[in-house]
Amino acid sequence: MAAQPPKDVLRLSAEEVEALKVAFEQGSLPATASKLQEMLVFLESVRLDVGITGEAGSGKSSFVNALRGLGDEDAGAARTGVVETTREPTPYQHPRYPGVTIWDLPGIGTPGTPPDTYLEQVGFSRYDFFIIIASQRFTAHHAALARHIQGTGKSFYFVRSKVDMDLTSSLQRRPASYSKAGVLQTIRKDCEEGLRAQGIESPRVFLLSAFKLGKYDFHLMQDTLEKELSHHKRRALLLALPGLSRHILEQKKAAMQEHMWLVSTVACGLHAVPIPGLLVSCDVDLLARTLQGYCKGFGLDHDSLERLAAQTVQPVEQLKAVVRSPLASEVSGMLVVQRLKDVGVEAPTLAPNVLTAIPVLGSVASTALSFATTYKMLRNFVDDVAADAQRLLVMTFRVEAKE
Repeated sequence: MAAQPPKDVLRLSAEEVEALKVAFEQGSLPATASKLQEMLVFLESVRLDVGITGEAGSGKSSFVNALRGLGDEDAGAARTGVVETTREPTPYQHPRYPGVTIWDLPGIGTPGTPPDTYLEQVGFSRYDFFIIIASQRFTAHHAALARHIQGTGKSFYFVRSKVDMDLTSSLQRRPASYSKAGVLQTIRKDCEEGLRAQGIESPRVFLLSAFKLGKYDFHLMQDTLEKELSHHKRRALLLALPGLSRHILEQKKAAMQEHMWLVSTVACGLHAVPIPGLLVSCDVDLLARTLQGYCKGFGLDHDSLERLAAQTVQPVEQLKAVVRSPLASEVSGMLVVQRLKDVGVEAPTLAPNVLTAIPVLGSVASTALSFATTYKMLRNFVDDVAADAQRLLVMTFRVEAKE
């Protein structure tokens, strides 16, 4: 049995290795890289449209803002209020991923929005899935809408919002017998039984708070969406989610690692230029844009840190002080070259490990070295920015280190 490369050098899945082998066997390196570049462009341009609906005052608009990493008072936030503020389907682009749009839909059960015509009114075909929100009980309006969505073949998920307020109220009213788990279990059971009474079989209800998005059932909903969305839509969702929990940050990191082999192959096969002082050739501009994207994905850009500072009432300089990696605006071609040189000292061991994993690269040994160096550099950079995001999470939201 051939020796396996160390996990800290190459972490391609069996499917990725096979895709790379097939690509190389079907043509020359430039032809292969050109084909893979099309795939890379496609991944970066995937659209995801999410429809947020529910009754007036249920917290729809706050949830729209939370999914985009914004507070209700931030610039570009959806308008919120205790009465229905949304009259027409209103699109809100993600501030960092313009292909991801969260739609604030008109409230159901209001005059002019009967359930049987609601989906046509909001243009149901544009949405990848719907989130149906209630802040108290799910009613006949929610159930009727769910049945109509089901009839279109679209997916939908029930969200019981404002559970943080329920927990606070329960603690104030019954401090001696208060049980957080007990209160949440009661809410969940009440929602599920109410929906079943309205004819919804096996309803899936997620308990959430727009103001504490990383808590309660958000990770369960995220896991469910990951299983049910297509691969490309799932990646778009993961990268766009705010990093409010360790689980989300770990999933973001995994999503970035999944397409590093694509970036590495394209960078070494198209528009590659020699790196002075290294036996490596690659597209430095592509790599710089990729590193900038990794920073933005973890919220390590100036705008994201400004919003985080405002939301947590902390000086932005205090947040930047815990970030050891460069921010997105600080990533340049010079930084990429320096990072490649830092990895280049491992070159004598990198290339043989890559050739062991992907023997077809042996036909272009210099490419094997360039691919290995580039891939390792990307891996190291993502490890660094992910660690920074973890430190920010602990600092700003007091997340326990062992969470």
